[in-house]
Amino acid sequence: MGVAALALLGAAAWGVGDFLGGVAARRTHVLTVLVVSQAIGMAGAAAWVIVSTEAPPGLDDLLPAAGAGLCGAVGLAALYRGMAVGAMGIVAPISAASPVVPLVVDLGRGVSPSALQWAGIAAVLGGIVVLAREPGSTRKARVAAGVTLALVAALAFGLFIVGLDAAADGGVPWTILTARGTSTTLALVLALTASVSVRPAARLLPTVAAVGVFDTTANILVAFATTKGSAGVVAVLSALYPVATIVLARIVLGERLDRTRRLGGVLALGGAAIVAAG
Repeated sequence: MGVAALALLGAAAWGVGDFLGGVAARRTHVLTVLVVSQAIGMAGAAAWVIVSTEAPPGLDDLLPAAGAGLCGAVGLAALYRGMAVGAMGIVAPISAASPVVPLVVDLGRGVSPSALQWAGIAAVLGGIVVLAREPGSTRKARVAAGVTLALVAALAFGLFIVGLDAAADGGVPWTILTARGTSTTLALVLALTASVSVRPAARLLPTVAAVGVFDTTANILVAFATTKGSAGVVAVLSALYPVATIVLARIVLGERLDRTRRLGGVLALGGAAIVAAG
C-alpha cells in the first residue's frame, strides 16, 4: 500500500475516532472516555513494541515522550468535551490548527517559517475567526460553544507533536507506548481524584472502546506511512482528519453549517495542510 493511501486511511481513522469520542462525551464523563480509550491504545502500543523487538530507549528520549503523552491527554479531553458542547463541524477544524505550534517553537529557536507556511498560518487564523464567531453577533462578538476548548486542543496537540519529534529518535514504538502510558495514567488519576467512574455504561462500552481502536490504528498507519515516503506528504494528508469527523457529524447527527462557516472550515483545514507541508 502506498504512502498516500496509508496516510489517508490514518486520517480517516483519526477522524472517526474523534467523532466517536465526541459522541461518547455527550453521554458520559469525558474522563471515562479518555481512560478507557487511552488504555486500549496503550495495549495496542505495547503489542507494537513486542512485535518490533526494539530495545528500550534512554531517559533523554522517554522524558519528551512522557511530556507528549501529558499534552495528548489534555488535547483529547479538550477536543472530546468541545465536541460534546459545540458543533463538531466547528470544533474539529479549529483543533486541526495544531501544526502552527511546532512552527512557533521553531521560531523561538531561530528557525523562521517559509513564506508558504506564513500564508498557511494566516489561512488557519482567518478560518478560526470565521468559525468562532456566532452568526448575528455585531458590536459585542460572541464565541461559539466549544471554540475555547478547540483552541486548547490545538495547542496541546501541537505540543504533543513537538514532544514526539524530540523522542522519536529513540524508537517510534517505544515513544508511542510511553506517551500512551503517561496519558492513560494522567486520565486515571484525574478520574479517581474527581470520583468519576472509569467504567462506562454497558451500552456505551463499544463506542468508547472503538475510540481507542481507531486512534491506535491511525497512529500505526501514519507511522508506517512515514517509512514509505515523504514525512511532509504524510503530515499534509493526515492533517485532513477533521474531514471524516465533519462528514459523520453531518450524516449521523444532522449538523448543518452555514456557507460562511463552511468557508471557515475550508480555510482552517487548508491552512493546516499548507503549514504541515512545510
